[in-house]
Amino acid sequence: MLYCRCQKKVGLGKGETMSEQTESLLTGMADAGCTAEEIEKAERILQTGDLGELTRFLKQCRCALMEQMHESQKRVDRMDYLIRQTEKQSIK
Repeated sequence: MLYCRCQKKVGLGKGETMSEQTESLLTGMADAGCTAEEIEKAERILQTGDLGELTRFLKQCRCALMEQMHESQKRVDRMDYLIRQTEKQSIK
């Protein structure tokens, strides 16, 4: 099973129909912040039944999200630096 950040189960589940599985996967991807293009590509891959390819693609999407997170963290770190610098100046 795959889980999105809200801990909602995504993917193959016992008793799920193919359309429920597809809807769950696509909803989970949207919840995780995937683009419309990524979601559409995952749907096409899922329709082929190639779960190995789908897993590889989801891992690529995860890597892209991690890169975005790292870039955001760099911006936050920069803001923290600017705040510290400003606070130092106000103390003098």
